[in-house]
Amino acid sequence: MPNHLIQENSPYLLQHADNPVDWYPWGTEALEKARKEDKPIFLSIGYSACHWCHVMEHESFEDPDTATLMNNNFISIKVDREERPDLDSIYMNFVVALNGQGGWPMSVFLTPEGKPFYGGTYFPSVRRHNLPAFQEVLEIVSRLWHTDRAALLSSSENLTHSLQTQPVNLPNEDVLSFRVLEQATRTIAQSYDWKNGGWGGAPKFPQPMLIEFLLRQGTRGDQTSLNIATHSLQCMAQGGMYDILGGGFARYSVDQTWLIPHFEKMLYDNAQLALVYLHAYQLTGESAYREVCESSLNFVLREMTHPEGGFFSSLDADSEGEEGKYYLWTAENVRAALSDPMDAHLIMAAYGISERGNFEGKNILRRVQPDAILAEQFNQQVDELPAKLASLRARLLNIRSQRVGPSTDDKVLVSWNALMLSAFAEAGRSIGRRDYIEAAEKNANFLLENLIREGRLLRSWRAGVARHLAYLEDHAGLALGLLSLYQTDPNPRWYQAAVGLVEQMLAHFGDNQVPTGNFFDTGDDHGALLYRPKDLQDNSTPSGNALAAMVLLQLAPYEGHSEWRTLAERMLSTNLGVMKRYPSAFAQWLCAADFALGPVFEVAILGNLAESATQSLLMPLRAGYYPRLLLAASPYPPPPGSPALLNDRPILNGKPTAYVCQGFVCQLPVNTPQEVLAQLA
Repeated sequence: MPNHLIQENSPYLLQHADNPVDWYPWGTEALEKARKEDKPIFLSIGYSACHWCHVMEHESFEDPDTATLMNNNFISIKVDREERPDLDSIYMNFVVALNGQGGWPMSVFLTPEGKPFYGGTYFPSVRRHNLPAFQEVLEIVSRLWHTDRAALLSSSENLTHSLQTQPVNLPNEDVLSFRVLEQATRTIAQSYDWKNGGWGGAPKFPQPMLIEFLLRQGTRGDQTSLNIATHSLQCMAQGGMYDILGGGFARYSVDQTWLIPHFEKMLYDNAQLALVYLHAYQLTGESAYREVCESSLNFVLREMTHPEGGFFSSLDADSEGEEGKYYLWTAENVRAALSDPMDAHLIMAAYGISERGNFEGKNILRRVQPDAILAEQFNQQVDELPAKLASLRARLLNIRSQRVGPSTDDKVLVSWNALMLSAFAEAGRSIGRRDYIEAAEKNANFLLENLIREGRLLRSWRAGVARHLAYLEDHAGLALGLLSLYQTDPNPRWYQAAVGLVEQMLAHFGDNQVPTGNFFDTGDDHGALLYRPKDLQDNSTPSGNALAAMVLLQLAPYEGHSEWRTLAERMLSTNLGVMKRYPSAFAQWLCAADFALGPVFEVAILGNLAESATQSLLMPLRAGYYPRLLLAASPYPPPPGSPALLNDRPILNGKPTAYVCQGFVCQLPVNTPQEVLAQLA
């Protein structure tokens, strides 16, 4: 008999709909039931691609005895953290404050009013790893609820109060200056792993926002920053965490050398990594970075795109009940797939495939021999080897695609789609991939047509149904994605949609009680919560506030709204101290600070967009890496809805004309790409 999750839309919640646990979704019905029956709430938060979420479900939530214990003593609520980042943030803060660390699945016990009093992450079905058995936890909490509730609640009252009473950040004594960027860069460099690439030990995460910040410093002539960024990208691209055959990146590396991935693939990781590899290619001209970018985007088109244009959230780590099974190879698998023994020998030598294996008796593909050594070993021409290896990889990918693949979380989340929208829009215009531009346009159309109801943006869509009011990260992120698309496809529709989202953001997410300018993560009509979260730290995705600062900085010169820039600068000033001390946790903020410090160039180009002369003005700006450049292009005169940046710009000499400006102060109009680049220099 299905439980109350059967009417939900999230694949993660639907995975639990047939559990014997009487799960409820978060909502009035469950909270009222807890109050009426005077029962504590057991809140379990996870997501579809979470391996340990699956383990706890199999061990405990599918077990009839555990379910009986839960159903008799608790009101059990399941939440998809990707649909409800507000709840995830609130209760994760509690778990981290209580235990010193957090993770998923998150397991929290609440009063009927939603106040947390105990929590943790994964609890095993039997005692192990210094963790109590889940049934033991349930029995102890239930007993204390009935026999010593006052002590149970008082233990967390102060902690809950401290979470509800969020500290007010006042503007930092520092002023926004290049010194902030320089100090952050030094801190980043001091902790860099020059042996393996990246930062920290195992598990190791890819840190695309940090790499993006370093690439920006590379454009300022900081060679050390550029070296760190490119070294990290090279190490990750060798394989293991990067899928050599199919493209795309796993969530993180279990080891510090990037070999053994946690095999789930997330949309947001691949969006951000595709962009930093693209930017490294633009900055250095190294084709290997472009290949990783294109391979990752091709993977998304092939495996993570809805026919109507939305991008799916993730691919699971498991297939056929085993983590990573879909991606692993034995030497015998390779020989069977490649009938020519020399082909098999070549690919095994290139990618470290052995009889012994490098992971539980099987092989994770990883590039171990460079072209020059392989060419000599196999009597091949060096310049012909890349094409040969690409052909062999394609054959292995075809064989792999016939296996039972990992499950897909096919919900469409606005903020994650916005990151991928930016990646496709930028890559399409930079490297001339019309299919990427079409994917970006189709995605933007999908989001604007399916995720807006009665003038309000929604968070999540699946199977024709959109749900949940959107968050700050959704509004700011989608506005940035649409601005990126506008610079690729100068249709005023994209621009006006971005402006509308920022206006909604200002109307519904602002905090009028404090002078810092930081926004709430939830809108003013979102519904009752323990408190309205205001997360500033960047995690695996940029914080909503960092995105908000960036979009205000970008839209201000387009529209001439100096008050938007002032607000963004106030937000940056508030967070300068933490940006300098903890740059890896505030990397998107650092990118916004880099943009604010400029110089920011606003380039307006007017002319027939179908003519080659106009395209020649656009081409060098689109091909290069200019992280502090805003581009607006239009026929003359500009159509309604175009940015104010295009107003009052006459055509020069009857030819397509470019205006290079800073703060609406423009240099003389020019007609050639050489003159445009000279003015930028």
